[in-house]
Amino acid sequence: MLYLCATPIGNLGDISERVLATLREVDVIAAEDTRQTIKLLNHFDIKKQMIAYHEHNRYEMTPVLVERMLAGEDIALVTDAGTPAISDPGEDLVRACREAGVAVTSLPGATAFTTALTLSGMNARRFTFEGFLPQDKKAQRAVLERLRDTTVTTIFYEAPHRLVKTLEVLAEATGEDAGVRRAVTVCKELTKKHEWSMQFDSLGEAAAYFRDIEEPRGEFVLVIEGLDPEELAEQEKRAWQEMTIEEHMDVYLTQGIDKKEAMRLVAKDRGVSKRDIYQELLK
Repeated sequence: MLYLCATPIGNLGDISERVLATLREVDVIAAEDTRQTIKLLNHFDIKKQMIAYHEHNRYEMTPVLVERMLAGEDIALVTDAGTPAISDPGEDLVRACREAGVAVTSLPGATAFTTALTLSGMNARRFTFEGFLPQDKKAQRAVLERLRDTTVTTIFYEAPHRLVKTLEVLAEATGEDAGVRRAVTVCKELTKKHEWSMQFDSLGEAAAYFRDIEEPRGEFVLVIEGLDPEELAEQEKRAWQEMTIEEHMDVYLTQGIDKKEAMRLVAKDRGVSKRDIYQELLK
């Protein structure tokens, strides 16, 4: 069996008794960084064989670990901190185990993004976890396009040396230059001695704080509020109204929509009656 073992994101007291028992009982521990994991094991006096399993060797090591489990071994997968497969190695191994018929179980525990979300006080009924903002331009653009119009809370991880740049990119992408402001809660060093969090009225304000006042240190989580649905609808309405009726009609007509249905859609977009659109077109 493969055991996905969540480890503390800072405070060692957050580890579960079930995880400790599992780490003592498995045949081998697959660790993202054996140098980090040995500190955890030594703290709890656990003596166990470890093998490195990380981003740079996962393609090579995944079949090796699967073969060992098929041969009867139990393996625990741990990352440096938090839950395996959440912005950390793991999903490839889980997928390979499923395909090979190896049983998988997950031992829940600490995860930085849920800790930050609950600290933020923002809407937690619906949220999106994006992990780290991609550095690849195409992938980054896709994430930013989703963020621009979203009405749900969005969560990012970020490293200290990229924090200011990321906040600036997010501010630009969400339209702060056009007056759209998104509150953001910035958290760092969660559950550790120097845990810190602060809510800013805008992403630009947060960027200025870490650019001019406090040098970023530690690992960060950004919790960004979604747009108010009514405000978003009003923004869309204003955007449509900047077009002429003819230009607005062409948006739908060029999609192959017939004129009658296009008038209905235009009327809906602009918050007026279909008859109003018809009268405007007659003019």
